[in-house]
Amino acid sequence: MAYLVADPAPFRRRLIPIFSPAASVLRCPRPSDGARRRFPSLAKENDRDINRGRRNSMMELVRGAGGSGAAVPSGVSHGASNAPWLLYTSRQRAVFLAVLFFVGASNNIDRNILGVLLPQIKAEFVLSDTELGLLSGIVFAFFYATLGIPIARWADRGDRPIILSLSLLVWSATTALCGVAQTFWQLALARIGVGAGEAGALPTAQSLIADYFAPEKRAGAMGVFILSAAMGYAGGLILGGYVAQHYGWRSAFLIVGIAGVVMAPVCALLLKEPRKIIAAKTVAEPMRVALAELVKNPAYRCILYAMVIYFFMGYGALVFIVSLMTRLFDVNVQVAGATFGTIAVIGAVVGSLLGGFLSNHLAKRNLANVPRTAGWAMIICVPIFEYALSRSTLSAMYVPLFLGVMLQNVMSPPMFTSLYLVCDSNRRATALAIVLLFANLVGLGLGPFIAGAISDYLAPTYGPAESLRWAIMILFLVMFAAGGFMLRAARYIEQATREGHPLAST
Repeated sequence: MAYLVADPAPFRRRLIPIFSPAASVLRCPRPSDGARRRFPSLAKENDRDINRGRRNSMMELVRGAGGSGAAVPSGVSHGASNAPWLLYTSRQRAVFLAVLFFVGASNNIDRNILGVLLPQIKAEFVLSDTELGLLSGIVFAFFYATLGIPIARWADRGDRPIILSLSLLVWSATTALCGVAQTFWQLALARIGVGAGEAGALPTAQSLIADYFAPEKRAGAMGVFILSAAMGYAGGLILGGYVAQHYGWRSAFLIVGIAGVVMAPVCALLLKEPRKIIAAKTVAEPMRVALAELVKNPAYRCILYAMVIYFFMGYGALVFIVSLMTRLFDVNVQVAGATFGTIAVIGAVVGSLLGGFLSNHLAKRNLANVPRTAGWAMIICVPIFEYALSRSTLSAMYVPLFLGVMLQNVMSPPMFTSLYLVCDSNRRATALAIVLLFANLVGLGLGPFIAGAISDYLAPTYGPAESLRWAIMILFLVMFAAGGFMLRAARYIEQATREGHPLAST
């Protein structure tokens, strides 16, 4: 218990408790300067009590409510339920973020390792390229996209660390099962399991980050988490290639799969669910109500449109960069892959960290600066990518291509953070799952197809190399529209902040 000195004269006799349920985490008055000079030892003791109270008062207030089923005091409901990051220290939040980083890396390793193993799988099972495309595309993407929403609804109401740990266990176990598959269809069924498990990864993990970190610090944390995708992508290619070369493709699946199975219980133990402390019960919201509340929010709609366009560009344009290099500059796939892979990894590291910390800095002035950062990055990256793609030599492409990829990653942390600014905690996973549903169906389903169709249409006139160049350059223009939607979302958020309205109802 901390105390406030009401009168410095009878310091030792008149100590009045200051921790009321509503005020304990909001203010901790201290003795007057005169009292501190006259009784320095008691003043220091009082300071220690106040600091200890600031750390522990929230837990003391809700301990009884969380265990007994009683309602949380109104002061806590207004403070902690709307600011769950107050429940944890900086060290705890760092541990949570580290765990989520490794979970995200495992997610991307297990997803992308298949690409480097395809030649050996093709040789062993005598598969066609169509079957390989089926295995690496729709078999994974369909279940990954469609199962995301029901799992996200569970995450919006349930214990997210447990849900994330179960998802990790499922995708890791089925990745390991890929290593013991004896036929193509057994391998396809195992990949379906990987897609089903990973459907619960991104919405659940990012929903936790939104509760662990305050809005002005969230983009930095999101940048670190998004960096796990680049690390996982590179790790899957490097580790998978090395193990496959020396021990075979089955060993590669088994190693990464078993590692994830071991990580699952660690994830469940180290991550914490703020809902267990803040409230004894989370109100179940019908799916149609959640969707209606999200869709009627104009800021959310703008962010949804921008993110779908972003993934459309990523799946449709960037996926052809390696092929473009081989056609334009007469280099083999190994050289083109290593070149763009290196640029992509370095650009992802620099861009994700820069985007996160830049957004954090600007958010302290105005939360609308978060989507504004993403919007301007989307707009500025277009001429840089266009300049890079117009170069006549591979070496001349290095620097502008790196700058474009870096900006593409700068926009990612504030883009995802903006999404969580405009939806309540019990809808965050659902909000992202809706984005990923359309991003995968529209981006992965239509992006490569439209790019290829444009290239084929222009090929008789410009040839296969130049037609692909023009197709990619045309597709990049859609990022102007994405940037416009993010800037419009920023205006909605700024207006709601200025008028004192909740951002979730902008």
